[in-house]
Amino acid sequence: MRKVLLATYLGSAAALAVGSASANDELIKMSQNPKDWVMPAGDYANTRYSKLNQINAQNVGKLQVAWTFSTGVLRGHEGGPLIIGNVMYVHTPFPNKVYALDLSNENKIIWKYEPKQDPNVIPVMCCDTVNRGLSYGDGKIILHQADTTLVALDAKTGQVAWSATNGNPAKGETGTSAALVVKDKVLVGISGGEFGVQCHVTAYDLKSGKQVWRAFSEGPDDQIKLDPVKTTALGKPVGADSSLKTWQGDQWKIGGGCTWGWMSFDPALNMVYYGSGNPSTWNPKQRPGDNKWSMTIFARDADTGMAKWVYQMTPHDEWDYDGVNEMILTDQQINGQPRKLLTHFDRNGLAYTMDRENGELLVAEKYDPKVNWTSGVDMNKSSPTYGRPKVLDAASTDKAGEDHNVKGICPAALGTKDEQPAAYSPDTQLFYVPTNHVCMDYEPFKVSYTAGQPYVGATLSMYPPQGESHMGNFIAWDGKTGKIVWSNKEQFSVWSGALATAGGVVFYGTLEGYLKAVDAKSGKELYKFKTPSGIIGNVTTYENNGKQYVAVLSGVGGWAGIGLAAGLTDPTAGLGAVGGYAALSNYTALGGTLTVFSLPN
Repeated sequence: MRKVLLATYLGSAAALAVGSASANDELIKMSQNPKDWVMPAGDYANTRYSKLNQINAQNVGKLQVAWTFSTGVLRGHEGGPLIIGNVMYVHTPFPNKVYALDLSNENKIIWKYEPKQDPNVIPVMCCDTVNRGLSYGDGKIILHQADTTLVALDAKTGQVAWSATNGNPAKGETGTSAALVVKDKVLVGISGGEFGVQCHVTAYDLKSGKQVWRAFSEGPDDQIKLDPVKTTALGKPVGADSSLKTWQGDQWKIGGGCTWGWMSFDPALNMVYYGSGNPSTWNPKQRPGDNKWSMTIFARDADTGMAKWVYQMTPHDEWDYDGVNEMILTDQQINGQPRKLLTHFDRNGLAYTMDRENGELLVAEKYDPKVNWTSGVDMNKSSPTYGRPKVLDAASTDKAGEDHNVKGICPAALGTKDEQPAAYSPDTQLFYVPTNHVCMDYEPFKVSYTAGQPYVGATLSMYPPQGESHMGNFIAWDGKTGKIVWSNKEQFSVWSGALATAGGVVFYGTLEGYLKAVDAKSGKELYKFKTPSGIIGNVTTYENNGKQYVAVLSGVGGWAGIGLAAGLTDPTAGLGAVGGYAALSNYTALGGTLTVFSLPN
């Protein structure tokens, strides 16, 4: 279907910020309290690790449902709630309701926010009407609505403190990502890579909502906020017009590189990290060149937005391997030397470990052995292709050309991992990664650009790797060596965010709807419970009144669940996901529910 449906822990990042006047002191202090969950990933480092250990590997099998809450909304529920003191803040997909629940009074609704949005934004949203969650800062709850309105709500009353317009849905720009509050600013990206948007990250003033800076992914140096001399790529200055030189004509103006994933922040370095997505269109023949700086890890100064360093993972992307997945910040030893690390599990099937201070590439390895579009990354620093992946001709949609169907490419366009975030445990020094085990056939075709209309230029079909039937794995990964430590098969892609805890337990959800708990060291399954719908939300934990709870949103949808979410049956719809995940309808149905678990009294 040619129309798109679209190994020492940072400890809440506080260890990086001790004595640092540059940090957001309020959030740093709040994130040190494991009883709360005050950021989308729990901490600035994106570790999704909790120091709570009341629930542990010995007793997790006794978990039971403590309470539930219906969101009143269908379609895909991504992200997870915030917990601040005795109040839980729950969000939904479009129409982007927000509930404040009183945890000290039978979880009653304190206030509800329901914005009035034009429903015409729905068909402009790629891959379901999802929203990845809320942020908190300065007594405000921050929501990025589908129509790109960035709104700050009074955390006590739900009243609108300010709002700002981050994009234009008429051009294909939409809001799906969670913002990140950094110091006195709110940082937020934009969606729209399937509509030819020139994408960006924008900083707004936390108190007033006024725009402070905006940095694009492609274009002139001043728009990207690159310094030709000071900004580096793999240790070398990027030079003047580093983006423009890699695009034909003005194609960069509709070049994608969207920023709908997660951000992290190192207060000690005052640097923000995030990734940019695929270049537009999906037909590589229409955009010769490396298409910089799409598919790129950005490290930016939090105050000015200036890029300190960049690294493009998939130059001239031919497969829609968006680079937006989370950047997890840890301090570990590499070759006996302490390093400030950044670890990123890319859609392209490669896991990268980098020095987050200077952008040095330390490890780049496949985290699914079925990845076959590349033989690997050139790690020879003296090579002219240092840092580039070697593309295999058999998987190249560019070499095959337009209207040729390239078969058996692994991973599929939704990647070895999509936005569903991994977790890191300082206790094991391992990353816990929800993955897709899916391959594809990919046929590019010529497409013309019209503002606000799909600008894709490819048809896809998806399926498990040859000779296999499962479509997902949940793995433990050693980022220092680039090796899988253990791997658990799942029938479908694991589209849920993971949670690691000091109790030696790792949690995640499945598309069928199971919340699962596994042993952090061995991967042994310790507990599972089937929630009312498929889980594409992120598992969260908190403590209230002396008791630890585990919470997760269920509500099937997202790209993998788009057939159920949008009522589609054509196997080619949803860019091949409807056919690839057709069996999912035998296991679950729509419906948004928050399920909260605890040990029995």
